[in-house]
Amino acid sequence: MIGSGFAGLWAALGAARRLEELAVPPGTVAITVLSAKPFHDIRVRNYEADLTECRIPLADVLDPVGVGHITAEVVGIDSDAKTVTTSCGRTYGYDRLVLASGSRLIKPDLPGLAEFGFDVDSYDAALRLQHHLQSLATGPPTIAAATVAVVGAGLTGIETACELPSRLEALFAGRAGTPRVVLVDHNRWVGSDMGAAARPVIEQALSDNGVQTRTGVSVAAVSAAGVLLSSGERLEAGTVVWCAGMRASSLTQQLAVRRDRLGRIEVDDYLRATGVPAIFAAGDVAAARMDDQHMSVMSCQHGRPMGRYAGYNVISDLFDEPMLALRIPWYVTVLDLGPAGAVYTEGWDRVVVSCGAQAKATKQTINTRRIYPPLTRSRGDLLAAAAPDLQSRP
Repeated sequence: MIGSGFAGLWAALGAARRLEELAVPPGTVAITVLSAKPFHDIRVRNYEADLTECRIPLADVLDPVGVGHITAEVVGIDSDAKTVTTSCGRTYGYDRLVLASGSRLIKPDLPGLAEFGFDVDSYDAALRLQHHLQSLATGPPTIAAATVAVVGAGLTGIETACELPSRLEALFAGRAGTPRVVLVDHNRWVGSDMGAAARPVIEQALSDNGVQTRTGVSVAAVSAAGVLLSSGERLEAGTVVWCAGMRASSLTQQLAVRRDRLGRIEVDDYLRATGVPAIFAAGDVAAARMDDQHMSVMSCQHGRPMGRYAGYNVISDLFDEPMLALRIPWYVTVLDLGPAGAVYTEGWDRVVVSCGAQAKATKQTINTRRIYPPLTRSRGDLLAAAAPDLQSRP
């Protein structure tokens, strides 16, 4: 298994469960997770102020079920030789491989962005942002110090922007300057991924949270003083958080397969990489069909079940047992809107079902319980949670 995110972790647990179902004697098959970090990070919570519960040691969830884990960054896949190579030069062979190396934020080659930009794409990046804001709050009081520009009004950008005002108010309490958050997007509307029905809810929440917007403009340059917009406006901001653009792990480019515009590889109904024997893919690296019309999206909503099914199927394939086709007949989105609550939609046309406090309670259930593996270190609990069953709507 390559990766320890939502798909990688659950693929490992799903594989361990399938071995037990098939009564495979211990020691017959070794399941090993290769991951750059020895953690399972709850990545979707990186926009939150408190990251205390967002990093889970792999030992807590893999050791109890007998899955090995190696801290190493995989940089090469040789599908002919059935080997993977790490950044330190070590090579590991495999009989079957599950690629679940996730996705990453793509930052364009804009002047100053690499040097002065922040993001919440990873746990470490979110901590870096947190420490930066804290340092500004203890530095010289200026208008720019208490101002944050968030670039990208997709789901991550909106959630980050809605969370920041209260964080800034707590950090800058009693200091000169009013905390200010500005959300920037090249689209005409914020939350374009959420559909027209949710737009009024999102716009009202941004207003209620005190978040300003700049739409229909792009960023021309970033500096320590803020951002220059394509409109010519200069936003004085001590912090610029980039939340625009995701792409599948570059490891997908190592395989001679078809890839979509996001770099995801094509998989069949059993999550096998099309045209590459012995390799399965799950999560953000895979473009899987969810129903007759829709493909998977880069989200833990799809990554977790894809991982479970990939784990089940990779073992089934190894022992020439029947595999399970993955289909998810429902789709929901729950967008956190900070103190203004949340908005919950159902269906690919994103019909608003609830908003405000009711939707916020659903979001908190998802973020704090539903997407977590059991933390009991119980083999039984972990294998039970890894069943290739589809959860009901949250």
